[in-house]
Amino acid sequence: MFEARAAIFGEAGEAIRIEPVRLEAPRADEVLVRIVATGICHTDLLARDGHLPYRRPAVFGHEGSGIVEAVGAAVTGFAPGDPVVVTYRSCGACPNCLDARSAYCEDKRRLNFSGGRADGTSPVFRCDGTALAAAFFGQSSFAERVVVAARALVRLPSDVPVDLMGPLGCGFQTGAGAVLNVLKPAPGSALAVIGAGAVGLAAVMAARAAGAFPIIAVDRDAARLDLALDLGASHAVMAGEGALDQIRAIAGRGGVDGAVECVGNAATVRLALEALRMGGTAAVTGAAAGTGDIAIPAATLLYGRTLRGVIQGDSNPPVFIPRLIDLWRQGRFPFDRLVRFFPFDAIEAAFAAAASGEVVKPILRMAVP
Repeated sequence: MFEARAAIFGEAGEAIRIEPVRLEAPRADEVLVRIVATGICHTDLLARDGHLPYRRPAVFGHEGSGIVEAVGAAVTGFAPGDPVVVTYRSCGACPNCLDARSAYCEDKRRLNFSGGRADGTSPVFRCDGTALAAAFFGQSSFAERVVVAARALVRLPSDVPVDLMGPLGCGFQTGAGAVLNVLKPAPGSALAVIGAGAVGLAAVMAARAAGAFPIIAVDRDAARLDLALDLGASHAVMAGEGALDQIRAIAGRGGVDGAVECVGNAATVRLALEALRMGGTAAVTGAAAGTGDIAIPAATLLYGRTLRGVIQGDSNPPVFIPRLIDLWRQGRFPFDRLVRFFPFDAIEAAFAAAASGEVVKPILRMAVP
């Protein structure tokens, strides 16, 4: 057994408790990672507030980065001392995984949202021996150490700041991947990004890196729109009545070539679709609580318009995360500007900053030496 501290989430509304826990040694295909830092994602807010079905008490967190401490007997790609990003788990054997589309792994729910390993066991226990629901997104990284499947790891270059890189494993790869992997805009393509949170701002930066123009950011928060303009958007539109007409007027030719929807409610999904010109594609990444049904007039889908759901930016993490790091090194994907660090013990303050919008991407730093 290994020791660590972890953030324990009881029922929705209860305070988060940081407690000592014990972790099993990694199994043959698993790795023990000392977590250096973990980002807070909107999905963590949904989990905390009870909007995701998950056993409790639980350890959440799914944007971890850290250092490998031990590897299972069958692990060949990693060694103690390797810096890594921890991303979601996939089976590696289904048709989608074999096609390098692991975000759509056919066993995704069981491996990432069942509260444990594929066999139902948890690697994390309270000191009294009570098992905790864990393996959230395959990791549960609101903890100083995690036991994860080797498939969920991406090795980092030795010269990058490990504490900054965790959000590349979820939020930032989701927004950037929606642009670079799904829409794949040619230079001069018109794009709209609806929602200027972490995912949407990553989409804005990726769109600029791809040479899209105009890049139209849409949000209801003026400060977020200013930030989007600073990061590469060419135009900003306040969400609400008249937004669709403004997008069409800016884009010309009947609308945008592509739209990235990062909110997840019926109104914004419909806006993304209706903003498209003929032949355009709307990539939907948002997943708000209680989204409900989305009513779309049949005529809107005619003339080649596509409404496309996107998970994790359609990315193959071992390929795409290094690509994002390269863009960051070049100054073309400055995601570090969205980050504020918090000590692990200030997790409640970090969650509050995320929920209020005060901070785009809070990252918790662990104190384990």
